[in-house]
Amino acid sequence: MNTMILLADNNLTVIAIPAAVILIGAVFIFSIIKRYKRCPSDRILVVYGRTGGGSAKCIHGGGAFIWPIVQDYSYLDLTPLSLEVNLTNALSRQNIRVNVPSRFTIGISTEPTVMQNAAERLLGLSMDAVRDLAEEIIFGQLRMVVASMDIEEINTDRDQFLTHITHNVEVELQKVGLKLINVNITDIHDESGYIEALGKEAAAKAINEARVSVAQKNREGSIGEAQAMQDQRTQVSAANAKAVEGENEAKILVAKSDAARRSREAEAERIADASEKVQSAKALEEAYAAEKIAEEARALRKQAEQHADIVIPAQIQKQKIEIDAEAEAEQIRRIAKGEADSILFRKQAEAQGLYEILTKQAEGLDRIVKAAGDNSKDAVLLLIADKLPELVKLQSEAIKNIKIDKVTVWDGGNNKDGKSSTAGFLSGLYKSVPPLQEMFNMAGMQLPEYLKGKELNDGGSSNEETLKTNE
Repeated sequence: MNTMILLADNNLTVIAIPAAVILIGAVFIFSIIKRYKRCPSDRILVVYGRTGGGSAKCIHGGGAFIWPIVQDYSYLDLTPLSLEVNLTNALSRQNIRVNVPSRFTIGISTEPTVMQNAAERLLGLSMDAVRDLAEEIIFGQLRMVVASMDIEEINTDRDQFLTHITHNVEVELQKVGLKLINVNITDIHDESGYIEALGKEAAAKAINEARVSVAQKNREGSIGEAQAMQDQRTQVSAANAKAVEGENEAKILVAKSDAARRSREAEAERIADASEKVQSAKALEEAYAAEKIAEEARALRKQAEQHADIVIPAQIQKQKIEIDAEAEAEQIRRIAKGEADSILFRKQAEAQGLYEILTKQAEGLDRIVKAAGDNSKDAVLLLIADKLPELVKLQSEAIKNIKIDKVTVWDGGNNKDGKSSTAGFLSGLYKSVPPLQEMFNMAGMQLPEYLKGKELNDGGSSNEETLKTNE
């Protein structure tokens, strides 16, 4: 029984090994198949990583094997993009602003070199980002083409205009991997109305030429009609003359008939001459009328040419002068506004500084009044006490710088008050300086007693009385 179990285990081992090998092989083959990527017709397969050359390998159609770990892949969408490019205020070579509304159809190119540029610059970008990039390129090249051409060239030769746009735009788009599929210029117009004026001039010229042609044809028809009528009358008259001649030969012997015949011939000739003159006059009148119409048409054409050559450039120059004047006035206004702002800021700073000084002075005075017990007079005395040394100094310096070169004394005796003339002169000179008491009186205040020179003693006598006693 043990032998049978061993045989069964050996058989299971023999069967399990090939099954594992087959499973591993199947998984390997499946992974290889999964790593092979096919490229749809509306996309470009971009293989990047270790590609053997270049930054990426681009494949359009077919497929490629993507090595794991060292390579990866992505797709570029070939769906065309329709861009509405409304170029406004583009300057032409004549400095006239032009509006060129247009629509461009672009897509990623499948050319090998351009496709490589797309892989390097567009891979990973969204369709909106690609659209924005293309619009910027187209706007720039469209402005460049408009700036290199005159208005007349843009308006009359649309094929050349489209050729320049296609060439410039396609060259720039190929640098980022894009291709220009189609260009459609819907309309071209300018703000000044120059293109519209050119159209009106061309229409007026065509109408005038048509009118001249009609007048010429009418004149030729009138002249031909008059000539045909003249030939008809000539032939009829010739036939009548021949018939009358035959009748005259037959009736030559009849005088009355001959006289009547001559009378009728004369009348017929008169009527024929008058009729011919009338028809000739009508033909000349119609010819003159046609020439008049032609001259009027030519005058209108000359007027239109002069308007385009003189009036329109003058209007453009006028607009330029107005724009320059407005720019200069705006500059003057801005300079004046800047100077006014500077003056205003300086005055505000000065006012703020004066306000701070006055505020600090008011705070100091308020503190002095509070220190004097809210008594304004005591506060004034405090201020005067603070300035008293300066006041005394000013009084003493009033006669300090007086220079007396020479004093001559004529009276050597003493006066009744015991003073000499020299002493009296000096005393009077010093008394000319206003004393403090008078200065306080002029200010409406009272000088304190201890500043008046009076000092009370025990006996109630002042210093002045003491001085008199000493004398």
